[in-house]
Amino acid sequence: MLLVVDNGSIYTKNLTTFLTEKNISFEQQTPHELNLDSLSKYDAFILSGRRKNEKKTNEINSKIIKHSINNNYKLLGICYGAEILALTLGGTIRKTKSLQKGDESIQILMDNLICSTSLQVFESHGYEISKLPNELVPIAESKNCQFEMIQYRKKPIFGTQFHPEMSKDGNDLIEKFCAL
Repeated sequence: MLLVVDNGSIYTKNLTTFLTEKNISFEQQTPHELNLDSLSKYDAFILSGRRKNEKKTNEINSKIIKHSINNNYKLLGICYGAEILALTLGGTIRKTKSLQKGDESIQILMDNLICSTSLQVFESHGYEISKLPNELVPIAESKNCQFEMIQYRKKPIFGTQFHPEMSKDGNDLIEKFCAL
């Protein structure tokens, strides 16, 4: 069972609509609704983007990330989800020079399980990953962002700085992630 952690992104509705249309079984909860003792009933997690920074939200998302790593569960962090993935493991983020919003072309840097060719995606973020921890590797970049996609070494744990729920190529990526 897939858990969509709704961190308050305005795009989460696009994600859940896509999952419903593809008949992918999921539950949706906010971090504050989530019972952390029930995480083992899920075998995959998608962490949505967010609108505002909240310490409690960060703590809960970090616990989900650690749970996924320790139990080899699939995880896809979207925008903030990728940033909190990097932060949880010792990476850093920074404010972007300008708001990144709109269509972007992403180049794949290495073989991975969720995409194989360049992607046309939608960006909407004011922060980005600035330094990756050793456990994470970059798997895609764009002209505006060095770490468009990241992956935990040899685990089905991914992060996208862009919003895959907002484009056809991104939806294909989500579908491949769910099929892993």
